[in-house]
Amino acid sequence: MYNKLQYISQGNTIEEQLHNIHEALDNGCDWIQMRFKNQTDSDCYKLAEAAKFLCEEYLANFIINDNVALAQKIAADGVHLGLMDMKIKDARDILGKTKIIGGTANTFENIKNHIQNGCDYIGLGPFRFTTTKEKLSPILGLESYESIIAEMKKQNLEVPIYAIGGIDLSDVEALMQTGIHGIAVSGLITENPSKTKLITQLNEKLYGNVIV
Repeated sequence: MYNKLQYISQGNTIEEQLHNIHEALDNGCDWIQMRFKNQTDSDCYKLAEAAKFLCEEYLANFIINDNVALAQKIAADGVHLGLMDMKIKDARDILGKTKIIGGTANTFENIKNHIQNGCDYIGLGPFRFTTTKEKLSPILGLESYESIIAEMKKQNLEVPIYAIGGIDLSDVEALMQTGIHGIAVSGLITENPSKTKLITQLNEKLYGNVIV
């Protein structure tokens, strides 16, 4: 089963990105989603190549945000697609059956469509306001997670759901109680000066005090 903690990379340069990815890996995060927006193809390739090498060293999953062609080119573990990106079905045709394909969702209908199209996991959000994303979908909050997960159970729909968007350490227990699989965070890890402690605490809450 997939790791319950995903780190979505941050940084305006290749150097910043690699530093943040390395820090997350070194402090116990074993799922990296590379998000490097509005950059040249050359820089994206350089970063992806270096980040993949790091993830292989740490035996971590390496997912690329949005860029299916790049994910195929460097043989990443998979790709994460936003609501306005390539269709999951088309990405599957390109990447094949063995690669991980995740999708962003904001509603139950989004989730239903993603599952029908063969999505492996879903990032459902935003939980609350976040400055990480420019075009933010409607805020969900705890109640929406509860109702969406309940509707999934009602219709026997199964796929790992990750909460995303402005999540703090204090939110994790309540979010996990809704029935989600895990969380995806960026700034929470990037900006924390005590990453080992934070990631340990996150994993304790995500896995129920089981050492991972």
